[in-house]
Amino acid sequence: MKNVIGVLALALLPAVAAAADKPDWAFPVTEKVVPPPRFEGGRVRPAPPGSTLSITRAKADDMYDIPNWFPERYPSMPKIVQFGNKDTQVRACGSCHLPNGAGHDESAYVAGLPAAYFIRQMADWKSGDRKFSATMVTMAKVITDAEIKDAADYFAAVKPSPWIRVVETDVVPKSYIGQGNKRLVHPDGGSEPLGDRIIEVPEDEEVVVYRDPSSGFVAYVPKGSIARGKELASTGGGGKTIACGICHGQTLRGLGEVPAIAGRHPNYIVRQLWNMQSGERTGTSAALMKQVVDRLSNDDMLAIAAYAASLTP
Repeated sequence: MKNVIGVLALALLPAVAAAADKPDWAFPVTEKVVPPPRFEGGRVRPAPPGSTLSITRAKADDMYDIPNWFPERYPSMPKIVQFGNKDTQVRACGSCHLPNGAGHDESAYVAGLPAAYFIRQMADWKSGDRKFSATMVTMAKVITDAEIKDAADYFAAVKPSPWIRVVETDVVPKSYIGQGNKRLVHPDGGSEPLGDRIIEVPEDEEVVVYRDPSSGFVAYVPKGSIARGKELASTGGGGKTIACGICHGQTLRGLGEVPAIAGRHPNYIVRQLWNMQSGERTGTSAALMKQVVDRLSNDDMLAIAAYAASLTP
């Protein structure tokens, strides 16, 4: 019945518009020249309050043995989440998505995703229906079904937590894209106009670069974007799209096997909307979204993402 309602709603929409230009700010790529890191590879981080772990910055980037700062805060991690599979070069899921599933700006917030949806997305990476992220495409081709199920069940069991603080502003700290496609505040300081972008940086850079799941990110969005996004997400913006709550639930915290979008990284949301609009992301999930996103401009995508990110996950 839910799919029937969605199809009927889509039939009422006007003709398809041309795809928007790619919003490069939502697709971070490591810059060719980056400033020296605030935290050098050999710098040891003392154990923070409540933890017994103390490691170097370089060790925090070991993709096959991720830092387990606070094991009591989340379920016991299966091997594929904490250690990955070095034999097949499948990185530990927690290296990018963290043990709490909240991830970083350049990755996805996967905590609380329905296991069946998680498994289906991995199948899409393997088949080529999802193309963005060469790392995910490569790993999806060799990861085993058992490993995928372990990861899916783990992240489905992790309770989503507030991770993104959305701030409307005209001016933002200067930033750069460092190693791992991670946006960081520039060590030289300064500010710059935000313009029609979303700039997401760590609340505490040390916490983030040491892959500590204690604090998340601040997302700077243009003034007025949250209200505009609420209008689009709640009403469809006068026929431009359809209300997100029809499939994602009225609180946008998911409905059945449809994923939550509340409290997620806004740049990730923009990436997915644009990928589905442009055809970079296909498959069953994208097909159900295709006509929803076809008429959205980049500013519309930005606004929807800002609003969704501002909600409690």
